[in-house]
Amino acid sequence: MSAQAGRQPDAEVHPGSAVHLGNPVTVDRYTAGARINHWITASCLVLLALSGLALFHPSLFFLTGLFGGGETTRILHPWIGVVLFVSFIGLFVRFWHLNLWRGADTTWIARLRKVLGNRDHEDPELVEIGKYNAGQKIVFWGMSILIIVLIASGFVIWDQYFSQYTNITQKRVAVLVHAIAAIIIICVWIVHVYAAIWVRGTIGAMTRGQVTGGWAWRHHRKWLKDLVTGRPSS
Repeated sequence: MSAQAGRQPDAEVHPGSAVHLGNPVTVDRYTAGARINHWITASCLVLLALSGLALFHPSLFFLTGLFGGGETTRILHPWIGVVLFVSFIGLFVRFWHLNLWRGADTTWIARLRKVLGNRDHEDPELVEIGKYNAGQKIVFWGMSILIIVLIASGFVIWDQYFSQYTNITQKRVAVLVHAIAAIIIICVWIVHVYAAIWVRGTIGAMTRGQVTGGWAWRHHRKWLKDLVTGRPSS
């Protein structure tokens, strides 16, 4: 049997989440649609990083071999960027309201040393976390801003379709902005992947869609309580 969460405006829950009794207790964290959306976005990010680095510096030009050569890489890179943007819009629509900043997030950041030292369970306030902790929210909003910067600057330097709308100075600025944003988003992506590996059981949430009740209680206790009670916990 399962306990389905009631959809409340301020709840740290999401449609499709449910708690299933058993041994062990399992909790639905992501729907199949959300997982597909996530992996399309992740795949695009990897492809863009590889193709972008290939075009960034001559020493990395060998990476164009992964895409069929330099000309093909130059053609594919912006189109993959468009797919990334559209895919991320799907993620944004799904999860933006779950990533709004709350008082508990400020506390989480202030006591980050305990979190990194794996001692957050010693502090009751650090375990009362909704579906996403402050670190995950920073990654979400960071990705959102950076993807907008990348798509906007990318259009400015996409000469095949937009050369007549911009001048040389604008293109030079856009190239610099695009490169800086790309480096930052690669770093954010690395942190995101590392954190997913570091917190045991996290990757399973995005591959199978479920976590154990113990995992939810250990890392996102408020979210679990909201699921069980069907209303936001105080």
